[in-house]
Amino acid sequence: MKNFSTVGRRLVVAVLVFAAAHASAAPTACEFRADAPDQHVVVKGDTLWDISGTFLQKPWCWPTVWDMNREDIANPHWIYPGQIIWFDRAAGRLRLGQPIAANSGVNDPAAERLRPRVRTEGMGADAVPSIPPGVIEPFLTQPLIIEDDELKGAPRIVATQEGHVFLGKDDKAYVRGELGGNSAFQVFRPGAPLKDPVTQQIIAYEAFYLGTVKLQTEAKPGAGSDVHTFTVTTATQEIGKGDQLRAVPPMPVRNYVPHPPAQPVAARVVSVYGGVTHAGQNQIVSINRGKLDGLDIGAVLQLYHAGATVSDSTAKKGWFGREQQVKLPDEEVGSLFIFRTFKHVSYGLIMQVTAPVQVGDVARSPE
Repeated sequence: MKNFSTVGRRLVVAVLVFAAAHASAAPTACEFRADAPDQHVVVKGDTLWDISGTFLQKPWCWPTVWDMNREDIANPHWIYPGQIIWFDRAAGRLRLGQPIAANSGVNDPAAERLRPRVRTEGMGADAVPSIPPGVIEPFLTQPLIIEDDELKGAPRIVATQEGHVFLGKDDKAYVRGELGGNSAFQVFRPGAPLKDPVTQQIIAYEAFYLGTVKLQTEAKPGAGSDVHTFTVTTATQEIGKGDQLRAVPPMPVRNYVPHPPAQPVAARVVSVYGGVTHAGQNQIVSINRGKLDGLDIGAVLQLYHAGATVSDSTAKKGWFGREQQVKLPDEEVGSLFIFRTFKHVSYGLIMQVTAPVQVGDVARSPE
């Protein structure tokens, strides 16, 4: 299963230092699988999530058993094909190392594998990733959560090339508004409101990504026109009058390391991206919690079907013969990996689901 990989074309070399063995075992939440192997040889195509799933009952726990602290999580270690992951059963930890030569005279491979080292070759190009780029890379810069009128005053298309109702690649678009010195823009169209499943309050809007445009001729107010001429460079959907522009942001450089939120989080699924009602593994959902609620990139939440409220016909009836109402337990169905956060809303990638996820499902801190 290839579920996770590092996103971003530009990667930065990271220092890989593994501490000496710890005396304490991994916490209960990070229990090892009963059938965990003694070692795993890293090959191209592996992901950190997959490797950890070979050893751990809950793959998202791997920073704990790798002895990673919060600073390490912000700038995670990288692992490369050809290296060996060792299961240090005595310490309840995973270790990184290289094969021990047969004539080394060393009986305990830990003597080699626990040595601190710096990884510099390859400039990160071959590093084993954490999460899959093809799934979430477009969501890093394209779908947009609009909070607090963030697109208010954004440049907008006021006219299209003559004879065109909608624009496609290489067509001209005429734009009004301040460009802020930028020449490359993404085109968005405000979408439906996102409502909190619990309060039914509108918490944000999701803008639909339509494509990109490039400045051809900037407006010259002194010449009697305040309209810019743009050329459509890409179009994923039809672009037309009223659509708004947003400067193309730089491609983020991320190393995604799964970890529990720093504080307890209880959220609900707000929407399934793409307008469908149910989602499965490797699909994107938004939830009604964000940066201000303690979520950061890499946070992992458990997904549950919210338990229904039903009548208990076996219990004593109340006033006017009414049956008692009881709430059934929430049923765990998978995990959610947070990869983009806004103030009150976040995007998450669904992982390891056993049943389809739907709007209103619960997402909360791992137990």
